[in-house]
Amino acid sequence: MSAVGYDRFRAEAPTGRRPAAANPMSGLSVVVPTHNRSDLLAITLRSVLRQRDVDLEVIVVDEASTDDTAGMLAALGDSRVRSIRHETSLGVSTARNHGAAEAQGEWVAFTDDDDLWAPDKLSRQLRAANATGRDWAYAGSVNITDGFRIVHGVPPLPPEQVAAVLPHYNAVPGGGSNVIVRRDTLQRVGPFDVRLLNTEDWEMWIRLAKAGPPAWVRSPLVARRVHPSNSSLDITEIVRGTRLIEQLHGTTADWGRLRRWLAESYLRTGQRRAALGQFALAAVSGQAGNVARDLMTIARRRLGRGSSTGPEMEGSDPGWVAEAAAWLHELERVG
Repeated sequence: MSAVGYDRFRAEAPTGRRPAAANPMSGLSVVVPTHNRSDLLAITLRSVLRQRDVDLEVIVVDEASTDDTAGMLAALGDSRVRSIRHETSLGVSTARNHGAAEAQGEWVAFTDDDDLWAPDKLSRQLRAANATGRDWAYAGSVNITDGFRIVHGVPPLPPEQVAAVLPHYNAVPGGGSNVIVRRDTLQRVGPFDVRLLNTEDWEMWIRLAKAGPPAWVRSPLVARRVHPSNSSLDITEIVRGTRLIEQLHGTTADWGRLRRWLAESYLRTGQRRAALGQFALAAVSGQAGNVARDLMTIARRRLGRGSSTGPEMEGSDPGWVAEAAAWLHELERVG
C-alpha cells in the first residue's frame, strides 16, 4: 500500500470504540479526490457546501490536475475547503486515504468529483447513525446524466440485508459517494486497499459490515453521474478486483448480477456489442431469466422510440425519482 497518509492513519487508530456522540450534528470531514474535472468538481463542491445543520470541512485531494482545478478552488473563498496536491496521480484509494489521514472531524464522508448530494444528506445520515448507535451509514441514490437527467433510481436494501449480501455484490448504491463513517472506526478497519482501482469502495464496505451493521436513510440523497469516462466501465479491472475481493474475504461474488450491471452500463454509453457480451456471460452465470427480461425491455424501447440506451427509467420507482428530482432541480437552479 502507498505510504501517503498510511503511517499517520494507522498510528492514530484507537484501541477501543468511542461511545456514540451526544450531539447528532458532530463535525464531519468530506474527502473529495479529483483529477482534471474542475467544471464537474465545482458543481460537486456546490452540493457539498450547501449541506444543512452540520459543521464540516472539505478536503480536496488533487491528483496532479493540469486544468484550472487549483484556480477554481482558490476562487471559492470558502474557509471550510482546503486542498492537498499529489504531483503524480496515485489513484483514488491513495487519495482517499491521504484525505482521511488529514481529517479532523469525528465522522468522515467521501464523494467522487462528479457526483452530487441532497442538501440534507449528511445531517440525515448523522441522525440515523446516532439514533441507532451505529458507526457507518448509507442512503439511497439515483443515476443521472451530465445534464442532471435522472436515468434510474430505486430504493436500496435495508441495513441487515445489505450487510448479508455485501460479500457477494456491492449493495450500497452510489459508489464511493454515499457512506459516512466514524473516523475512529475507519482507522480501526484500515484504509482503502490501493490494489483495487474501481472496486475499492465495495471492499471497504465489506470490512465495515464485518465490524457492525450500518444505519440507513431511505431517501435518494446521492446522484451518481453515468458517462463514458466512468472508471466503472473498465471491465478488466472490475473482474481483477472482484477476484481479489473473493480471495481477501473467502467469498464468491454474484457474477451474474455483476455482468448484468456491466451490460446496462455499456448500453448507457452506446456500446451495444460489449453489452451483449456481458448479457451472455450473465445468462450462463445464473441470470438467464433476468437477462431475457432485460432484452425484452430493450426491444420495447427500440420499437417505441427507435433507440436502445438501456433499461434506464423502466424499473425505477416513480416516487423515488420525483424526490430526487426536487433537490436536483433546486441545485441546478441555484447554480
